[in-house]
Amino acid sequence: MSEQNQPEGQPRSEKAATNGPVDKTPADDVLASAYPHRRSGRRWIVAVSVIVLALAGALLGHYLSGFESTDDAQVDVHLYPVSARITGYVQKVDVGDNQWVEKGATLVEIDPKDYQVALARAQASLDASEAASEGLNIDVPIASVDSSSQLAFTSSGTKNAEAAIQAAEKEAAAAHARVLEAQADNVKAQDDVTRYHLLLVKEEIPKQVYDHAYAAAATDVAAVTAAEADEAAAQQAVLEAHSRLSEAEARYEDAQAGKERVSSTRAKALAAMADVKRQVAAVEQAELNLGYTRIPAPVNGEVTKKVVAGLNVDPGEQLLTVVPLDRVWITANFKETQLKHMRVGQRARITLDSNGRTYNGHVDSIAGGTGPIFSLLPPENATGNYVKIVQRVPVKIVLEPGENRDHQLRPGMNVEAKVYLR
Repeated sequence: MSEQNQPEGQPRSEKAATNGPVDKTPADDVLASAYPHRRSGRRWIVAVSVIVLALAGALLGHYLSGFESTDDAQVDVHLYPVSARITGYVQKVDVGDNQWVEKGATLVEIDPKDYQVALARAQASLDASEAASEGLNIDVPIASVDSSSQLAFTSSGTKNAEAAIQAAEKEAAAAHARVLEAQADNVKAQDDVTRYHLLLVKEEIPKQVYDHAYAAAATDVAAVTAAEADEAAAQQAVLEAHSRLSEAEARYEDAQAGKERVSSTRAKALAAMADVKRQVAAVEQAELNLGYTRIPAPVNGEVTKKVVAGLNVDPGEQLLTVVPLDRVWITANFKETQLKHMRVGQRARITLDSNGRTYNGHVDSIAGGTGPIFSLLPPENATGNYVKIVQRVPVKIVLEPGENRDHQLRPGMNVEAKVYLR
């Protein structure tokens, strides 16, 4: 069969097989020489691609192994609850909700009138105790005068009588001060009765409050009467002290008693000195209570959950809370498998969910146990259907100074924490 008679589409190889050897054309030679080079180029491309991917994977693995991150993290802070230390009526609240306050600024004011009266009462009692102690201390050396020193005793007895007059006059002055104090208490109690009566008529207070005020007013009236009686007795004591001055020489025989009277007088003097110390402590306590009517801010921070004026509060009752936004930190709950290379002091970056801002910080400490351990009911794993669950450990991250100047980080907000291990 000739080449011209061969059907179209039949391969050249079949022609060769049919008709014998066929001469190669120049196009066949070019195709045969180019095919090995093209196959070699493909091999080089595959090899380079594999190397590039291996290097990229190594670099990516190195980068990912350089830090640990978690989105189970929140902003945390120590809250400062502010409570009353005394019982009283909230007269004024000097701050508003979410207001920033400085440490020491007045937050709440409790009505100080009751404590001012208590301080005056304690001061009057102290004056009376000091007067009594002074008189008894003067009696001690007099009682110890021996019978052999009658002239000296007479002279000292005269001086003692004069000192007794001075002491009695001080006692009279103290009694008069108590009268003034009782009268002031009575005026306040009567005013309270009038005010509470008006409130009772308007049905703004329970009748029990009015009855309590009425009873207090009656008690104060009796206290005024008693104080006036004490003042009269003190005046009588002054007269008696004057009469004792004329009897100083008659005490010679009493000096013969000697040791027993000296011991008794010394004991009375010591008791009077102890009473003076007790009254001094009472005055100091009254001053403290008066100071507690002004409640200051314990730290710089933002006020929240405040009370309103007009409440009657008891000691320990919370009035408001101060949130120190300058002292926030991050509590990040990392998986236990992420803590292998984590150490205190490592650099950290915090991303806030609310605005996407990034903050710088460092690892401050790692908790002593996992979160569930400190829960009210810790999990019990000693069961037959135990399943191993990866636990999370709280890690405390503190911010670098000045990072939260704008106070955007607030307690409870969600953040993403990233700790760099290298």
